[in-house]
Amino acid sequence: MQGKYPLTTTVGSYPTPLWLQSFSTKDNLLDAILVVLKTQELAGIDLLVDGELHRWNINHAATNGMIDYFVRPMSGIQTDFTRKDFEDFRNQSGMAYRVEPAGIAFDHIGPGNLNLLRDYELVRGLTQRPLKFTVTSPYMLARVLVNKYYNTFQDLVFAIAEVLAEQLAGVDADVIQVDEANLTGSPENAEIAAAGINRVFEDAPNQKAVHLCFGNYGGQTVQQGTYKHLIDFINGLSCDHVVLEMARRPESDKQILREVKPEMDIGIGVIDIKDNQVETPDEVAQRIEDAAQICGQERLRYVHPDCGLWMLPRSVADAKMRALVKGRDLFVGGKN
Repeated sequence: MQGKYPLTTTVGSYPTPLWLQSFSTKDNLLDAILVVLKTQELAGIDLLVDGELHRWNINHAATNGMIDYFVRPMSGIQTDFTRKDFEDFRNQSGMAYRVEPAGIAFDHIGPGNLNLLRDYELVRGLTQRPLKFTVTSPYMLARVLVNKYYNTFQDLVFAIAEVLAEQLAGVDADVIQVDEANLTGSPENAEIAAAGINRVFEDAPNQKAVHLCFGNYGGQTVQQGTYKHLIDFINGLSCDHVVLEMARRPESDKQILREVKPEMDIGIGVIDIKDNQVETPDEVAQRIEDAAQICGQERLRYVHPDCGLWMLPRSVADAKMRALVKGRDLFVGGKN
């Protein structure tokens, strides 16, 4: 990819256009994805995303497809629950943010009807620009299931990882990004989560990235924790760069950038997606400068929003992307 370093990208999701929400046809989906891609191109974003609009489901809109899109098509997972299933799930540690499971693992998990290559190819033909493809981490998916088949939770994570690794075969996106927004509240599971993500990446042909954040729903942080307890997880990942929520994190979290292993590049969140106020280019440039002072400009591969944009109004999301690019350009110009 050619461009000014650091490059600009977004994390993945984009607000679902009203016409797609109202009338979910394939033609409307293609039109919506084209709008997302063109909006990023006009803003000057270097590495595009599809907005994850192919995941959107009117019956499961709350997570914008981050969970249900992946687990519901898989074989070995059922989505009809008994009251006992609800109770078992609610008794799982750390599940207070979700009232019901996404599914029950009752048999060996396989791909079923999941087809990530089809969804990637749908988007690949719509732009000639560099493209990123995103998937949810096997650890995060396992956390929202009730396990009634595998001997251990780790076995469940690895079973999902095997499916995702197989699904990504042939997906030749410039970057494949795995999203993890649950481990931040359960750092004691870091080793299992990292091993699952690394399995997903084993056959990925191009750049590999991991997005790590503390969650977002309605402008609220979902997971409580700090990066201090996650540095071993980050350094245990077999990826080219990490994509970190930073715009809203405390100064102590930013200092942890010094401890990221030197062979790994860093992506820094410089746009706050939990606030409708649009940053100025000066604010964005200063956030990039602050990160560069900590870890070195040569380590900054990408700058981006903290998380996906899907909960923002489209006008705000678009303005924040423009501010991201202008702020990056201001930072680069000041260095030349």
